[in-house]
Amino acid sequence: MGRIVGVGLGPGDPQLVTVRAQRWLSQARQVAYFRKPGRPGRARRIALTWLAPQAVEHAMEYPVTTELPFDSPAYIDLLARFYDHWVERLEALAAQNDVVVLCEGDPFFYGSFMHLYERLRRRGHVPVEVVPGLPGMVGCWSVCGQPMTWGDDVLTILMGTLPEDDLVRHMQQADALVVMKVGRHLGRVRRALQRAGLLARAWLVQEGTMNGQQVQPLASVDEQASCPYFALVLVPGQGRRPEVEG
Repeated sequence: MGRIVGVGLGPGDPQLVTVRAQRWLSQARQVAYFRKPGRPGRARRIALTWLAPQAVEHAMEYPVTTELPFDSPAYIDLLARFYDHWVERLEALAAQNDVVVLCEGDPFFYGSFMHLYERLRRRGHVPVEVVPGLPGMVGCWSVCGQPMTWGDDVLTILMGTLPEDDLVRHMQQADALVVMKVGRHLGRVRRALQRAGLLARAWLVQEGTMNGQQVQPLASVDEQASCPYFALVLVPGQGRRPEVEG
């Protein structure tokens, strides 16, 4: 009996994959990864540098992404059945070898692997392990060159999918701020930051640490501009800090 191992791959640059994750990738016989139908899969692209040639790959293709509202009963039902199906498939594969499941960022930080993990843990048929990875926001604020939290700043993490009024309410209480899943919600996020008085401090990082990376002040970006799913908005904190001489 093998194990099922969720391996965090970090923000996108293969060189930011941890040594422990590299070890799992290089010895993996069975590898599963999420992707949209017809796409290569971003996690797989990150892992390719380290994957063993003998690895057998299993693409877990989402049945729906943005075609339905993410909180609609139909969306929830489709995803639930998708995760249930793959839990059974992964358990069957683990009867022969360890199975590595590729995870962008960190497996326990807003990731799809968590839905598999909870089901697998409840069923208890196969041991499950997790290899941590750098969250995407860490890579993004590093390439942005902006220290994020000072002194006793409180960091708030929001999803761009939230309603605009909810975004504003949370933003007004934040010292430092990360907005994830910006993508097609860019206009809403930008308007919310403007209403909260934070737009002048906000940065937009698109494809952070990856090819095609773009970093720019959000105030210079039109709210109608196209924006990839893998984009974050950062608002650095302004807390207590040592005075800089000179």
